[in-house]
Amino acid sequence: MKHVTERFIKYAKIDTQSVDEMDSVPSSEKQKNLAKVLVEELKELGASNVRTDEHGYVYATIPSNTDKKLPVIGFIAHMDTSPAISGKDVNPQIIKNYDGEDIILNKELKITLETSQYPAIKQYAGQDVIVTDGNTLLGADDKAGVAEIMVMVETLLSNPDIKHGTIQIGFTPDEEVGRGVDFFDVEGFGADFAYTVDGGEIGELEYENFNAAGAKLFIQGTSIHPGSAKDKMINALLLAMEFQGMLPVQENPMYTEKYEGFYLLESLEGGIDSAKASYIIRDHDKVKFQQKKDNFLKIVNYLNDKYGEGTFKAIIKDSYYNMKEKIEPHFHLIENAKKAMEDAGVTPIITPIRGGTDGARLSYMGLPCPNICTGGHNFHGRYEYIPVQSMEKVVEILLNIVGIYAE
Repeated sequence: MKHVTERFIKYAKIDTQSVDEMDSVPSSEKQKNLAKVLVEELKELGASNVRTDEHGYVYATIPSNTDKKLPVIGFIAHMDTSPAISGKDVNPQIIKNYDGEDIILNKELKITLETSQYPAIKQYAGQDVIVTDGNTLLGADDKAGVAEIMVMVETLLSNPDIKHGTIQIGFTPDEEVGRGVDFFDVEGFGADFAYTVDGGEIGELEYENFNAAGAKLFIQGTSIHPGSAKDKMINALLLAMEFQGMLPVQENPMYTEKYEGFYLLESLEGGIDSAKASYIIRDHDKVKFQQKKDNFLKIVNYLNDKYGEGTFKAIIKDSYYNMKEKIEPHFHLIENAKKAMEDAGVTPIITPIRGGTDGARLSYMGLPCPNICTGGHNFHGRYEYIPVQSMEKVVEILLNIVGIYAE
C-alpha cells in the first residue's frame, strides 16, 4: 500500500496550476495530466465506473459491500493549485523529526520559514513536516486532499472486511479560480451527501463560508501630452486610486478576521488612457454581502456623476454563497465528522471558512457538502507546509466517517 506521503509528493510534482480569467474548463490543459494519473491509479486499485471527461473531472465508485441500505457518501478534492505563485517544478522537502525551530527552505536564496512569523508550526515539533524549497508553493491545497482520499480508496478496496455503503469519489479542476464545479455532474456522481477534503490544519471542520462575488472595474481616462494636459488629461490610474480610497478602509482583508467581510483589490493594470481593476467582495452575512455590492456600485455612480457618464463601468458576478443554510438541514454531516475526528484522537475545530470551496457551490446544486481538513498550513505561498502525521490522521478520519455511516 502506498503511504499518503508517497502519493502526495507524486501529485505535488505534477504542475496543475490553474489560470485566472480563462473561459475554458480546465483553464490549463496540464491539469488533465494529473487527471490521467488518477484515472489509471483508480483502475489499478479496482475502483468501479472510473471515468474522466473533456473538462478533466475524475469520477469513481467504491461499490457497497453490505446488504444494508445506506446513504451514498461522496469525497471530493480539487487537482489544481493556486495561480498566486508558481506550481511548476515543486520540490517538496521532508523535515524528519522537526525540532521546532526555523526551517531554512532555500539557503542560496536565503528563504527561511521563521517560527516568529508562523508560530503554528512549533506545535509539530517531533513530527515529520513537508515544506517547499522556497521557489514554489507546495500544493497541499489540495493535493493533500487528493492523496488522502486515494489512500482511503486503497484501504477500503484492499480490505473487504471493512463494511461500507456505496462511496463516490470526485476530483475537480479549477477550484482555485472559482470554476471547480461549473461542469460537475451532480446527478451522475450519485451521492446523497459529500465532503470536500480541502481544509487547513488538522481538526478543521467547516460548514460556513463567505458569500463571494468578483467585480471588474473599467475606467476610461483621457491621455494627452503632459505639456498641454491642463484641464484636459484624465488619468485613469489616479481615478482607480480614488475609487479604492472611497472603499471602507477597515473592510480590507488585512484588517478583518472570523465573520468580517471585505473588499480586495486583486489586480490593477492600465495607463493614463484606461485602466482595469479586479476586486473580490466577500461577507458571511447575506444582507451585508448585498450591501457591499450596492456600495461598490454607489461609488461607481458617484464618480460617474463627478467625471462624466461612462468614465467608470462595473461588472459584478456572484461566485458562490454561504453553504450554511444548505448544510443545517443535514446536520448529521457535521455530527458524524466530529465523531470521526474524536475517534481518531483529533479535536474538532469548527470554524467559518474565510473563502470558499467546491462544496459551497455543490451544496446549492443539490449536494450538501461541508469541508474537512487536509492538515496543511500557509496555502498559496512558498511557506506552505503539511505534517505527515496530520495527513495520516485525515485518512483515519475519512475511514471513520465511512464506518459511522455504515453503522
